[in-house]
Amino acid sequence: MIPARSVSRLALAVTLTASLALAPAAARAQDGGMALIRDTEIEEILHKDSDPILEAAGINAKDVKILLIGSKELNAFAAPKTMGVFTGLILESKTPNELQGVIGHEVGHLAAGHSFRSDEMAQAGLKPFLLTMGLGLLAAMAGSGDAAVGLIGSASYFGTLGAMGYSREQEGRADQAGATLLEKAGISGKGLADFFDNFRYQEVFAEARRYAYFRSHPLSSDRIEALQRRVAALPSYGKADTPEAMAEHAIMKAKLDGFINPQQTMVKYDEKDKGYPARYARTIAYYQLREPDKALRLLDVLLQEQPENPYLWELKGQILFEFGRAKEAEEPQRRSVALKPDAPLLRVNLAQTLIALDDKAKISEGVAELQRSLVHDQENAVAWRLLAEAYDKRGEDGMARLATAEYNFNLGDMRQAKVFAMRAREKLTKNTPEYRRATDIVLAAKPSKDDLRDLAREGSIAGVR
Repeated sequence: MIPARSVSRLALAVTLTASLALAPAAARAQDGGMALIRDTEIEEILHKDSDPILEAAGINAKDVKILLIGSKELNAFAAPKTMGVFTGLILESKTPNELQGVIGHEVGHLAAGHSFRSDEMAQAGLKPFLLTMGLGLLAAMAGSGDAAVGLIGSASYFGTLGAMGYSREQEGRADQAGATLLEKAGISGKGLADFFDNFRYQEVFAEARRYAYFRSHPLSSDRIEALQRRVAALPSYGKADTPEAMAEHAIMKAKLDGFINPQQTMVKYDEKDKGYPARYARTIAYYQLREPDKALRLLDVLLQEQPENPYLWELKGQILFEFGRAKEAEEPQRRSVALKPDAPLLRVNLAQTLIALDDKAKISEGVAELQRSLVHDQENAVAWRLLAEAYDKRGEDGMARLATAEYNFNLGDMRQAKVFAMRAREKLTKNTPEYRRATDIVLAAKPSKDDLRDLAREGSIAGVR
């Protein structure tokens, strides 16, 4: 657990430790821990990088959830309907093509059936890996700079990461499969070969000194050279990254640096650099270093240049909200939603501010925004938590308890989910959709025999012996 003095404003996370201790995502990413980060802008860029490869593998990219994992580890994985990309990998990749190469390799593992071997998964025993709002909501949940006020998270996504260990033979097959998928997608395989070649030195390191990725994905010079020969012979080898892709890659890295490494960002992105990524990174770094006025001055200049950029408006809103200026935060957050209405996280940001204003009409509007966001992102635990808060402010006890049950259900805390679902049923009208949903949560949350008898007695389920 990170000491209180180190609490950052990025987000709170549940880490992969036996105690599931609370810790801030940025700090965990810096000292070797992990946190699942949510950010619409970065997730969108990662989808652009990965979707053509997934489609080439016969996978519907719309069904795949991309997890952005805050960690300095250089790692990635692909699993059915889930892909994980570590911030360390993004920051180490020099080009979009290198990142796509690693994604192609991981999808190659998936296509070859290397992932999710049941015996290894059972032995791994990893705790659920949770988190909530990362760069999109940050620590606005706290309402003040360094307050770590509670457990916030998204769904329990995976208990498999530590179990993925492949042989050199499997690595070679995944290389070849990845090269084939990249070519089918019209993407050069050069980045894949270059990325592994950049880390060829890891082959001679002792096991403990290697990146975790290269402990589970062992390198060899023969393997790298075989891959280089293969991709060099493919038609798409000479295709370069587009200027647009290069710009988006630089923006993604700048944003991550600003949030995760604010001190280093001020050195890495020199003030003489007037490019957009550098100024974006410095803006975020000032915000993370608790200098909101400097951040806002830089941000207003960026907004003058890009008034239609929803992520700049999102950032302005979250800076204002976090530093106690909720009334001022409302308008930029409205602008972000208006510019990108299909982004549920932006609606959650706006709803949070509306609910915090303690105006009845705005609380009701916040409820409506949360409901819209949950249509597209039903597993967002933070949206459920905010919805519970809003219903409580409106005096709707049954709905507040149901939303709290949903919150805990999506965190994976089945005991608390059941407790609040049972309490919700006491306040909700029988046979309404909300009452039935509360019953469903009870049934999904490992109810006791007494619970089942109670449900049977009232006719909610068939009799239980």
